[in-house]
Amino acid sequence: MKPEAQKQPSFHQLLHNKMDTFVHLVYRVTKKFPREEIYGATSQLRRSALSVILNYIEGYARNRNKVHKNFIETAYGSLKESRYLIEFSYKENYINELDFKKLILLADEIGAMLWGMLKKLPT
Repeated sequence: MKPEAQKQPSFHQLLHNKMDTFVHLVYRVTKKFPREEIYGATSQLRRSALSVILNYIEGYARNRNKVHKNFIETAYGSLKESRYLIEFSYKENYINELDFKKLILLADEIGAMLWGMLKKLPT
C-alpha cells in the first residue's frame, strides 16, 4: 500500500495559523505588562490582536466579495494598530527583545498575506 501524500495546507490555513499564533503570543506577552496598564496597553493590544483573526474569520465566512473585502480591510487595520502597540510596549520596556522580534515578524508576515488578499479581491 502506498503511503498517503500529505496535503499542503491552504493559504487560508497558513494565514489562520499565523494569526492564531500571533494572538496567543500577544496574550502570553501581555501577562507580564505592568498592572497599571491593565486598562491601557494590555487591554488595547489584546483587543486589536484578537480583532485581526476575528475579522478575518467573519470575512472568510461571508459569501459576498465586497463584504469579505471590508472585513479583511478591518483585520488589516487592527493588525497595524497591534503593530504600533507592540512597538510602543517595547519602547516602554513591557516586552523583551526576543518577544518583540517574534511579534513584529508575525505581524509583518500576516500583513503581507492580508494585503495580498486585498489586492486579489474584486471591488
